[in-house]
Amino acid sequence: MSLTARWICCSRALALPGPVARGYTRWRRVSKRDFRFVYRFLMDPRGEFYIKIRKIGKYAGPVIVGSWIFITYEILALGKNVTLDTQAIEQEKLKSYIYVYTIPLEQQGLEGITNKAGKELHRAIKRLMQVTAKMFSWPLDEHYMRLDVEDHESGLWPLLKRTKSTIKPVRVQAVKELAKKHHWHDYQYRTLAQACDQKISIGLARSQDVDLRFFLHPPLPKVIENSCIEDELRCLLASLPQSEVDQCVQYFTSLALRESNQSLSAQRGGLWCFGGNGLPYAQNLSSVPSEKVESFCLQALAKHSKVPSHCDKIVMNGGLQLLQKIYQLRHDSQKIQRNIIRTIGNLALHEHLHLAIAQSGWIGILAEAMKSPHVIQASHAARALANLDRDTVKEKYEDGVYILHPQHRSSQPIKADVLFIHGLLGAAFKTWRQKDLSDMEDKDTNYTECWPKTWLAADCPGLRILSVEYDSHLSDWRSKCPVENERKSLAYRAGELLTKLKAAGVGDRPVVWIAHSMGGLLVKKMLLDASEDPEMRSVVQNTQGIVFYSVPHSGSRLAEYSVSARFLLFPSVEVKELSKDSPALRELNNNFIKLVQEHEVNVLSFGEMLPTYIGSMIKLHVVPLTSADLGIGDLIPLDVNHLNICKPGSRDSFLYQRSLKFIKDALAKELRKANQDLTKQP
Repeated sequence: MSLTARWICCSRALALPGPVARGYTRWRRVSKRDFRFVYRFLMDPRGEFYIKIRKIGKYAGPVIVGSWIFITYEILALGKNVTLDTQAIEQEKLKSYIYVYTIPLEQQGLEGITNKAGKELHRAIKRLMQVTAKMFSWPLDEHYMRLDVEDHESGLWPLLKRTKSTIKPVRVQAVKELAKKHHWHDYQYRTLAQACDQKISIGLARSQDVDLRFFLHPPLPKVIENSCIEDELRCLLASLPQSEVDQCVQYFTSLALRESNQSLSAQRGGLWCFGGNGLPYAQNLSSVPSEKVESFCLQALAKHSKVPSHCDKIVMNGGLQLLQKIYQLRHDSQKIQRNIIRTIGNLALHEHLHLAIAQSGWIGILAEAMKSPHVIQASHAARALANLDRDTVKEKYEDGVYILHPQHRSSQPIKADVLFIHGLLGAAFKTWRQKDLSDMEDKDTNYTECWPKTWLAADCPGLRILSVEYDSHLSDWRSKCPVENERKSLAYRAGELLTKLKAAGVGDRPVVWIAHSMGGLLVKKMLLDASEDPEMRSVVQNTQGIVFYSVPHSGSRLAEYSVSARFLLFPSVEVKELSKDSPALRELNNNFIKLVQEHEVNVLSFGEMLPTYIGSMIKLHVVPLTSADLGIGDLIPLDVNHLNICKPGSRDSFLYQRSLKFIKDALAKELRKANQDLTKQP
């Protein structure tokens, strides 16, 4: 079908009488009936209007400048060079209309409908004048001959064609050029938005500072009378399979379904559970706020989305549309939106679902979320888009592995990886924020929520920076999933994280590990496990350095305190494993030292000198200096507590600058080698 939204607008204005001829400056729906009518009316050679245009165009010639000749040229030129992807009609599962943006004819002039035709006509006249002047030896108007049309206007459609090339490098480069700053009109962006397929849209979404007009806005959520988001979420959760569901997923699902208001509990008869092992409803439950119920349900859905077979069911049962509806309605809740994007990121791990994700309008939403000033929000969106981008990303980022840099497509090759692993009660982002200083005068301008993303990415642009997240708790009272304690053990977590990091391509290039507290024990366990697995051995072989921030190599006083107050705190598995002089820790440390010495890995350790407040009553020196001393490498004591040992006060602080120097020194040899390899390439 040789037609564009721009031409549709023009055609409707010309073919239909009355107020339509003046156009409308707004988005409107064009029904398929109108679409077919206009198409047949203009393209049928027997149509009077078609013949009139052809005759005028034929006899008027390029030297007669008038509105008819411009309109005629527009139709003929676009008919040859541009095609409209008819899949646009099927986008967002709404097959009854497509998006069309109309512009009042009186506002268009040469910059509206006739802009492209006028520029092409300008070129044709110049060529005609050049030939005529050469034949008859006439002088040329040099000023006129120097005038030319804008290249970006005439190159728009060939560029769009190149984005659909079957040759990947050509396609990627074309998308890069398409995403650059252009001086296109609004209707041109809208036309491109309808003509782009999913690969182009994903590439644009992962481009730096992309114009959001490249993406069609998803339709407003349908409001159905007597409908309830809670009910829709419960129905979706209840429709998911009970097979392949571990105890944690059952727990989260049952918790979500249990948190209901009193009337719904009564309607279900007071008892219901998921998978036979869930928690029952209680008829006397008090009313729970809707947002809290939705949050529980979305948390459960995120857990289900980690099960591959459940992802298909989520999409099949309308999960993408429901999540989009909640995302738009709960725009004021970052927590809910993060859980939704997290689920989309999990679904994006499966390539056969990419078309459904794109058609439901999620690409534009993720592109907008990437521009969020909140580092957590932007990183969740970056992970989802990276999993969707199979043209430039070969790695897959599973749940809990986040890209801090680069979050966009980049022509700069990645030379090394730096991984950040948090400790007890930490998180992938908050652990690595800048130290909070109440007397910081310029906090508003220089403060950063994540120094690896802001500072390290700028000081070492050739790095890929990843941050890992896992649940950890001081007490089982705080545990999010108490039904499976074995999942909290050091051995289980190390194995799970190692598998995720291998899927993310860790081990394919030089690596530096940055760990805080218990995160350092996980790093040691992961490297030891990798050294015994032939498929994972490259992770150890490419490890160039490790930075330990207050890592309890020989145990922590936190564990001692918890044991002495066991009836109050019920210490969790993680804390029990940190007991001072634990045989397991001693064996782990001895084996790790042998591994580091064998592979000549550089090590830098920082130790805390100040106590930390645990709650409002407990003041504790969490990791003594003797425990933070690995026995090899440099140990640097600092006058900070356990929480601030990994939070530099500023970019110029000793803590950050010393860490930065270590990273650069550890990677210097490998980076020089990588640069030499690049220069040798033809």
